[in-house]
Parts: sequence; C-alpha cells; structure tokens
Amino acid sequence: MKLIAIDLDGTLLNSANKISAENLKAIKSAQKEGIEVVVATGRAHFDVVEIFKDTGVKTWIIAANGATIHNPEGVLFHSQPMENETAAAALQFLEQNHYYYEVFGCDAIYTPQSGRELINIEIDRVESANPDADRALLLQAAAKQYSQTGFKFVESYKDILNQTLDIYNILAFSFHQEKLDAGWEKFKDIDNITLVTSAAHNFEIEHKLASKGIALQKLSAHLGFELIDTAAIGDSMNDKSMLEIAGKSIAMGNARPEIKAICKDITLTNDQDGVELAIKRMMDAKQQV
Repeated sequence: MKLIAIDLDGTLLNSANKISAENLKAIKSAQKEGIEVVVATGRAHFDVVEIFKDTGVKTWIIAANGATIHNPEGVLFHSQPMENETAAAALQFLEQNHYYYEVFGCDAIYTPQSGRELINIEIDRVESANPDADRALLLQAAAKQYSQTGFKFVESYKDILNQTLDIYNILAFSFHQEKLDAGWEKFKDIDNITLVTSAAHNFEIEHKLASKGIALQKLSAHLGFELIDTAAIGDSMNDKSMLEIAGKSIAMGNARPEIKAICKDITLTNDQDGVELAIKRMMDAKQQV
C-alpha cells in the first residue's frame, strides 16, 4: 500500500472531535514506512490545519469534499470552485427557506448572523413535537457544527458573493427531516453539482467535478501511484466516491450500512481507534509480502 486516504469526522476524529494518541501514532508509523497519508474531508483546509497544528503531522489534504487539494506545506495544488450562478441560486433557495448554511471559501466559512438562532428554534420545535427527544444530543450536534475554525458572519448570502470569488462547498444543516428532504429534492437533479450528505442532519453541494473520489484519483496520478495501491477509510456517504475507486476500501465500525456494504473490510469504531487498527492491518500485510 502506497497511499492511505482517511476521512476525519466519524473516522479519524472520535466523538469528542479529537485525534487519539493511538491514531496519531499509527499515522506517523505509516509515514515512517514511506506510505503517503492523505486526509480527505468535507471540512475546509484551514480547519484541518488547525486540528493538526500540535500533532507534528503534515499530510496532503483533500478538503471541501474534494473541491481543494493542498500539499503538506499548505500550498494549493488543485481547486474546483462552484459556478457562480449555481452557487447564488442555491444560496438564495437556502436563505429564503430558512436553512442554516455554511459556505466554504478560500480562507473563511461564511454563515448568516441569524443561523444559530435558526438552529435553536429548530431544537425547541423538535422538543415540542417529540417530548422524548434528547436535547443534549441535539445541542451536541449543533456544537460540533460550530466547532470549526474560520467562521465569518454575514447578513445575507449576497454579502458572501461580494466577498469571495471561489465557493467550494455549501453545507445546509437542519434538525427537521422534511427540510432536508425538500433540499435534497431541490438539488438532486441539477447536472452541474455534486450532492452528498456527511452526517444525519446535513446535505452538501459542490461542483460536479468535486468529490473525494475525483480528488483521490487526481492526487494519486500526481504522485505516480496506481489506484490499486491506494486505500481509503471512511464512514459516511461523502466518502463513497473514494471508497469505490481505492484499491482497498475500509469502513469504520460506526459507518452507515450503505458504506459497510461497499467496502472490502470493516474496522473498529472511531471511539475505538478504528483507524489505528486499519493501518496496522495494512502495514502487517505489507510486511508479509
């Protein structure tokens, strides 16, 4: 195995949004053996840099679900922004229909000033409609969304269009399934976008040529690796494209059933250092060859 692409949320990060010492040790061991480790995430590049800043680990970073690729020194290697008219139309729909949304630009995550108030209102409505709803879990999901680095608050999506030329990713978030369904229905047949979901309460929009799979293929070619010599580890539907093309596909123990069904192997959960086990298995197999 020459390259291992690893998702972040639900994969490398545990439930506390941390990278365990065991997972870090495994990544460093792989790098020491000459294996190229790549982080492949829906998060923004600058957010990933913040997560890794005190770890002593530098990797290639596929970010914004494949819309950007940066080298280990942080230099942009490739980017695929959305078409401006498509981004504007999507944001207009989300704002008019009162979605919480985030827009990934080159150096900031733009989000409306009223967004977190919208989420709080949704939490209250979920509790009112379902007295058995676990408020702590809802707040935890919202807090995870807010924990990213690089937020810049705006009054309207029009301010975003005026402030950034390149929009790489648009994420919509809601605790109301009917809103998620309506958003999916709105965007699912638009030809020039990629539509994915990375968690229970969101959907994400990118350019049609932006996906983790396309980015992995592009990076592998640049590094001179055949896809058969690559591996991918993930848990959610935005990982599907890279899991389908990697030589070895590994689902986390906490992965969605659809992801487990397409993978060649299943490891432990993200709270059980599943990445460490997956890397160990691959390195052991490499030594036996």
